[in-house]
Amino acid sequence: MTDKLKPLREQIDAIDAQILALLNQRAKVAQEVGHVKAETNAPVFRPEREAQVLRGVADRNPGPMVATDVQTIFREIMSACRALEKRVTVAYLGPVGTFSEQAVYQQFGSAVEGLPCASIDEVFRATEAGTADFGVVPVENSSEGAINRTLDLMLGTTTLISGEVAIAVHHSLMTKTGNMDGVQVICAHSQALAQCQVWLNQNYPNIERRAVASNAEAARMAGDDASVAAIASEMAGTQYKLGVVKGHIQDDPHNRTRFAVIGHLQTLPSGKDHTSLVLAVPNKAGAVYQLLAPLAKHGVSMTRFESRPARIGTWEYYFYVDVDGHVNDAAVGKALAELKDQAAFFKVLGSYPVSLT
Repeated sequence: MTDKLKPLREQIDAIDAQILALLNQRAKVAQEVGHVKAETNAPVFRPEREAQVLRGVADRNPGPMVATDVQTIFREIMSACRALEKRVTVAYLGPVGTFSEQAVYQQFGSAVEGLPCASIDEVFRATEAGTADFGVVPVENSSEGAINRTLDLMLGTTTLISGEVAIAVHHSLMTKTGNMDGVQVICAHSQALAQCQVWLNQNYPNIERRAVASNAEAARMAGDDASVAAIASEMAGTQYKLGVVKGHIQDDPHNRTRFAVIGHLQTLPSGKDHTSLVLAVPNKAGAVYQLLAPLAKHGVSMTRFESRPARIGTWEYYFYVDVDGHVNDAAVGKALAELKDQAAFFKVLGSYPVSLT
């Protein structure tokens, strides 16, 4: 066995040496790119460029490695090279261990400075003020729908959406001891409690449920108090040294959450983009139909439509709309120009590369 393994291991060692040399060669070129960017004050992070690279390596991947694994490796390579120019700071809903933090690393790689915030409002404030270069905020969940606080804050923010990332959300019930002995309350974010309510009703119908700021906060509380159980990610459980009572307790096995990356960056077309808008219409018959007619006229597909009360006491609404394409695309540009002329309120929240997952 050893005789057969030795030459194979020597091959791997030789290949690893080549990979290391190429990685550093790439890093040196990335540093040169950084110098050119510094001369022109260009941004360090270009979401459209990184999306193109990741799509490209997946398309060219001959196997046997899975395309998503190849993308993960290249995301980390780009993250490390980007950090040689500048290590960007990214705000997210904390504390450490939230799905928002997971979304940060899935979008930016691990060579970033995470800035955990106490609320979604704080993520917006940190990004708007420049304390963070970017923020990552939850937008919608496949089971529970829109994150209303994020939609409300999008309306007035000075930031733009420059990216999106969707992650699979798997909830685990965890405690300090790994069992439910002595547990008096189950804590989680309100969305997580809603996403697990059928399972909780079947298994622990008589234990109090308490909504807290985030699942990771629930995990922190459970780490401090054996009478508290938390619903959170296993990453949060590891962070706060919890034992898993039961994993994958979400009612929808395909549960996913979509996050938006916000910042002051206006992205260029990547070839596969979404554009997000906020609209309001005059209070007259057929107004919504007439408002959206330019999209059909110019062949622009609408991928999302949400309404939120305008909160001015007159039963009026803002509409949050996602469409395929970039504002710089000819068809999208023409459709939005006509749409803007008809809307009582019109705001482009941003154009950005479609999530890879």
